[in-house]
Amino acid sequence: MEGKLYGVGVGPGEAELMTIKAKRILDQVPIIAVPVKSIGEDSTALNIIKEIIDIKEKEILEVEFSMDKNKEKREASRKNAINLIKDKLKEGKDIAMITLGDVSIYSTYMYINNSIKEAGYLTEIIPGITSFSAIAAKAQISLAEGNETLAIIPAVKDNTNLAEIFRSYDNVVMMKAAGSIKNINQCLEENFKDYSALVASKCGFEDEYIGKVDLERENSYFTTMIIKKGGTK
Repeated sequence: MEGKLYGVGVGPGEAELMTIKAKRILDQVPIIAVPVKSIGEDSTALNIIKEIIDIKEKEILEVEFSMDKNKEKREASRKNAINLIKDKLKEGKDIAMITLGDVSIYSTYMYINNSIKEAGYLTEIIPGITSFSAIAAKAQISLAEGNETLAIIPAVKDNTNLAEIFRSYDNVVMMKAAGSIKNINQCLEENFKDYSALVASKCGFEDEYIGKVDLERENSYFTTMIIKKGGTK
């Protein structure tokens, strides 16, 4: 009998925020697949689950996903990852691929899930708490109330459409915002002085920062901004 693939969201950083179902699946599978940009690199998601999952008897399968700008190289990397997982499933072994936050939000796993499912294997997705939900909880703010609108978008360095985005939505979550904070702040200062902006870097980790915009601060890749209509910065 062929194995089953699980996509498991392990939450934003604190092991205690992993769901009971995620822990159960990770406890029962013999193989834990870990997406990495290069073989041998440290995995944040793996470090999180180590706090509550005994991995000594687990096979840790590093799955390389190239971040090269060349599309062909990225696709070749994904194809290799898919074949690697297929080989393990053919052996009748269940696999859980872990990902930070929730599997459905900007997760590499979905490339794998769709291909494995199309190939006829069983798949299941275990949702996790998103980084922006955890940030809102720690900051004790709402992401949206009543009939307010909410947009979740990736921030990019060329923010030519920022003003239109802020006009269109009451609340905006900017993912991967580290390189865009200056542009976002400038847009708000010039056009939306009644909006509030919250910056969160490495939420759930020991060196987390959640607070106002600080243009002098160096933020990590795991940086999110929450912009809300109303209030002061």
